[in-house]
Order: sequence, then structure tokens, then C-alpha cells
Amino acid sequence: MQEQQSARRIPLGVVAGISAAVLAAGGSTAWWLLSSAPSVPIAPTSQAPTSTQKLPSPVADANTETVQIYWLKDTGKNIALVPSPIKLEKTNKPNALLEGAFQQLLAGSKDKTLSSTIPAGTKIRSIEVRDNDVYVDLSTEFTSGGGSASMSGRLGQILYTATTLNPSAKVWVKVEGKKLDVLGGEGIVLDQPMTRKNFEDNFKL
Repeated sequence: MQEQQSARRIPLGVVAGISAAVLAAGGSTAWWLLSSAPSVPIAPTSQAPTSTQKLPSPVADANTETVQIYWLKDTGKNIALVPSPIKLEKTNKPNALLEGAFQQLLAGSKDKTLSSTIPAGTKIRSIEVRDNDVYVDLSTEFTSGGGSASMSGRLGQILYTATTLNPSAKVWVKVEGKKLDVLGGEGIVLDQPMTRKNFEDNFKL
């Protein structure tokens, strides 16, 4: 048994000789030993964006279009007409865009800081764009209740919302298919067609 164990031992001199041979062989042997070793994959490291790297910008929604509807707001000094942007389905039909805007206007504001003097229940009967004119036909509820300030406010909301696509457009207002000449019990006379400039010059909120 001891003889077998002795036979299996490699003399130190032989080991030293092999080592010397490897060193003498130089780079080619070392390269073969390294290349024959199994490779270990290195996981890529994540790198935070530097100041020179540009983050992707949000993609614009090509299926919607932004228009403005107008509310009334108490600024502490006076009542002002303020725009509120809404998104509607994009279309090349201005009548459809304006009808969508009026539907949301007549539904009322969800923002408690914004108000409307358009009476509840007012409906849009029709709206039509012809060249530089906008024709708005409202239900009879539009003329009910309120004093002169209320009438001026609701008229401004209708006028400015109707001209959201073209601020210089002329607006004709009808109620139940008839041109509106006088609004409210206090008799606000309307000189139609109306424009934003006409409203600013002749009406106070």
C-alpha cells in the first residue's frame, strides 16, 4: 500500500521543472491557458443619464385638439371672463369642434373658483360656421332669470366660446331659431353680429 502511494506522488523536482517550462514557453502557453478557461459573462451596468443626455420628450396626441371655453371668475376687483382649455376629438369640421365646446360649457364647471351665469337646462340647438361668421342657436332657457350683470356674463361666455377657433369672427345669437335682439327683462339690446371688441366696448361684467 505504501509503495502504491509513493508511486502516485509527483516529485518536487518534476513540479519545478514543469513550472520552469511554462515560464520558458512564454506568452503563447499563458495565452492558451487563459483562453481555455471558461468565460464568465459580465452583466451590463446601468448608467444614470448625464446632464448632456436628452430624455425622450412626451409624444403629442395627434387625435385630439385643444380649444377654450370661457367661465366667469371673481378676481376680487371685478368679474372676468377666463379661458379653460379642453381636449376634443380632432376633426376638420369646425362645427363639430364648437358643438363639443358648447356641450362642456353648458354642462357647468367642476372648478369651484369658476362660475357661469348661463341658466341650467340651456341647450345648444345648432351651431354653424360660415366663412368668418358663427351662428349659435340656443334653447329658450338661455334668456331666463338674472339681472343685467348675469345677462352680460352669459352673453360673454357664449360669444368668447363661439370665437375660440377664430377670435376675430362675428357671432350671431339666436334663441329657438329667432335672432336675439333684446336679452333679459332689463332689456339688454344686442347689436348683431357681435365681436369680442364689440363686447369689450359695450358690456361690463
